[in-house]
Amino acid sequence: MRTHRKLLTRSTAVGAVALAAFSLQPGAAHAAPAPDPSGSVHTKVVGGTKADQGEFPFMVRLSMGCGGALYAKDIVLTAAHCVDGSGANTSITATAGVADLEDSHAVKVKSTQVLQAPGYNGKGKDWALIKLDKPIDQPTLKIAENDKLNSGDFTIAGWGADKEGGDQQRYLLKATVPFVDDATCKKAYGDQLTPGDEICAGKLDTGGVDTCQGDSGGPMFRKDDAGQWLQVGIVSWGEGCARPGKPGVYSEVSTFAANIKKAAGELGG
Repeated sequence: MRTHRKLLTRSTAVGAVALAAFSLQPGAAHAAPAPDPSGSVHTKVVGGTKADQGEFPFMVRLSMGCGGALYAKDIVLTAAHCVDGSGANTSITATAGVADLEDSHAVKVKSTQVLQAPGYNGKGKDWALIKLDKPIDQPTLKIAENDKLNSGDFTIAGWGADKEGGDQQRYLLKATVPFVDDATCKKAYGDQLTPGDEICAGKLDTGGVDTCQGDSGGPMFRKDDAGQWLQVGIVSWGEGCARPGKPGVYSEVSTFAANIKKAAGELGG
């Protein structure tokens, strides 16, 4: 995670508090995430509501306490700060196919390899791919290849905390957050923001809706012109969760689309 920052990522590992971009309502159960080798803490969605089973079939929960989305049937797109470098890795379990993590129909698949964004140093470039040992039979989430849809309202979802300092959730939460332009976001975060690498979203005036610890790596998405979901962001970091004047910060997917495609090819996706 970004240990040199006073602002934290939204993962859930022991030893640090991370921010998540989504804040959803609490679920009935509060299962604690496993420690994250990166030492970060992941957040959940704040100010959200429960997602229906099958509503976002591309959503994945990762065992280190992060979220992710199916880029391919056997590749998960998540945040770089959720993983510990690149290479062979069989320690991660991806849970998919369910909104309720305790659903008996949950599909659990182990990782085989991780590819962290080349050059990632904790500032910008916050993406990574996880190769799975077998495909998951769920729809994938296509990524934005340009910035045409980097505006308007976005959907966020995750199993992270439903409030700052809250518990991880059993049920997938969803929420809607409005785009915040770079100039406005830079006023909130100064040089900690990396314009071009990052896109911001949240309710500036009131706060109350955001990702949070445990949501790191999950997608921020919206409908494209054909009515299909398109991923425009990856939950990255923020100051607290859902605070007024402190929007969530997401990795800007369109900036890295070519690199993500190349990396997926190297993983065999």
